[in-house]
Amino acid sequence: MAASSSSASDPILCASFNQDNSCFAIGTKDGFRIFASNTGRLLYERVIGAFVIVEMLFSSSLLAIVGAGEQACLSPRRLCLFNTETGTALRELNFLTSILAVCVNRKRLIVVLQGKTFIYDINSLVILDTIDTVPNLKGLCAFSPCLDGCFLALPASTTKGSVLVYNVMDLHSHCEIDAHRSPLAAIVLSSNGMYIATASEHGTIIRVHSVSDASKSYSFRRGTYPSMVFSLSFGPSVGLPDVLMATSSSGSVHAFFLGLAIDQRSRRSSTFLGSIVPSSLGDALDAAHHHVLHNAVAPGVKSYAVIRVVDRASDVPSSEPTPCKATISIITYNGYFLEYVLYINNLNESSWTLDREFNLLTAISESESSTL
Repeated sequence: MAASSSSASDPILCASFNQDNSCFAIGTKDGFRIFASNTGRLLYERVIGAFVIVEMLFSSSLLAIVGAGEQACLSPRRLCLFNTETGTALRELNFLTSILAVCVNRKRLIVVLQGKTFIYDINSLVILDTIDTVPNLKGLCAFSPCLDGCFLALPASTTKGSVLVYNVMDLHSHCEIDAHRSPLAAIVLSSNGMYIATASEHGTIIRVHSVSDASKSYSFRRGTYPSMVFSLSFGPSVGLPDVLMATSSSGSVHAFFLGLAIDQRSRRSSTFLGSIVPSSLGDALDAAHHHVLHNAVAPGVKSYAVIRVVDRASDVPSSEPTPCKATISIITYNGYFLEYVLYINNLNESSWTLDREFNLLTAISESESSTL
């Protein structure tokens, strides 16, 4: 799902990776662009006006797009299902108020408005359900696209950090989670629907809950001072997702390793201190599984990070820390793509290397470059 809208001064109005992070799309004041994540190659561009939502369906030709309203034909109240192969609109849906977020998978289309959320069958565009929500001015939501654990998360309160988790395949409310004392700033579901991570407007603690029973699994301290959390994202979820990324207004990028937290929790529980300190408090205060890249982005510049690849050494005994390498892609709303490689050795020491960087607004497609 796309990161929420940027400030008026940012050239990028929205950014989103597709469901497997193989491609990403940006909306600008001129149109929208689609890139390949592995190569950074510009795959598609449409220059027809400003867009605030551009959502891909995996690597298919289907896009869900919403205009910024600068032209009458690009109303923020109109959702267009667009075919990139033909360059034509397949269907349009019109609403009474502005569309704040859109989520898609192969069975469902989710449209989030300020006070209502609509669930459609994506093939027939029949409305399957309507959820009345608390005022959701930022269009906060999270979506797990897999069909077996297909959940939607929405704010359940405007005064505290409560989350409504809804099963969009079976069309019923699954649970409500009280995650924070302050209102929510960011939500994400793991792609397999097993975990939900949240951050409040205070931004110092990030909590992870198990979706199945709404129980708290982890608490991570992002920082000591308040900061606006711009994005949260889980790593690839073949089994249990084991990496959680966060970006914030501080300009730092944070990586939390859930697998290390499990190991440390089990070791700590066998100690005297572990027996008297609650595990949630211990996790929040224990920074051993928390790795930070300071000044990755200029402070205040909105950013959106995802973990595309996690490689772990296979020849290390299970009783020892496992070296790993993670590929982390970052979109900055001032117009750049950054890709870092995070390496963690068997002593849990980390290093970050900038592998790629390019300007998203000046990139040209291979067909254009061949004619220059």
